Amino acid sequence: MKRQLAALVLGAALTVSPAQAAVLTLDGAPLNAGKTPIYDNTTFVSLRNLVQALLPDSAVRWEDGRASVQAQGIALTAQPGDKALTYNGRRVELSQPVRLEEGRTLVPIRPLAGLLGLDVAWNAATGEVALTSPADEEDQLYWLSRIISAESQGECWEGKIAVGNVVLNRVQSPDFPDTIYGVIFDDRWGGQFEPVRNGTVYNDPTPESVRAAAACLAGENTVGSSLYFLAPELTDNHWTMENRTYVTTIGTHWFYE
Repeated sequence: MKRQLAALVLGAALTVSPAQAAVLTLDGAPLNAGKTPIYDNTTFVSLRNLVQALLPDSAVRWEDGRASVQAQGIALTAQPGDKALTYNGRRVELSQPVRLEEGRTLVPIRPLAGLLGLDVAWNAATGEVALTSPADEEDQLYWLSRIISAESQGECWEGKIAVGNVVLNRVQSPDFPDTIYGVIFDDRWGGQFEPVRNGTVYNDPTPESVRAAAACLAGENTVGSSLYFLAPELTDNHWTMENRTYVTTIGTHWFYE
């Protein structure tokens, strides 16, 4: 896929005002997907332009007041004003609603890129939105070890494994993004993990957390198919406790399917 995407990368920067738009790159090189305006700290991109840049064989149409995308393994629709996309029959919530401007359907870039299998990073200093091709094993260990360390630095070995298991279970679930990076940085409902909101996910992980991440990737599991965890004493949001099936408690964390 990288070779196909690389052929679509253009060598010129976007001709838009950096005060009102982001610069889009793919694997480190500029990518021309049209205007990428920023509204309420959220970068938007033209659905048609980005999809056709990444998937040239895709079909993008305007039907019944909404944009639709058809590609191998992908059926996606975006309706202006709706705060969600429909992807392969499921609803994917967005931080901002879909916009329609000058005949272009604009969608928040992070969830859209995630659905297309790309990781997304924002560089506030340069105004760059960096898209990267699917992570290799080293990148998976990099991010998994950081979320384990940030979420469970004071927990026992089993608790660290459990946090990693939840992330990997979400990768396999149709209700969440399908990459480790995408799960960690899933920004629905204000974000999924507190370390992403407070920035501690970027701290260097402890050596034990790196070993735990490697063990999780090798198949070690302490919480089965759990998709959620929380520390009841540290949060006022008990939605998980009230709506999901309890599995077990390890340390301060309660785990739910």
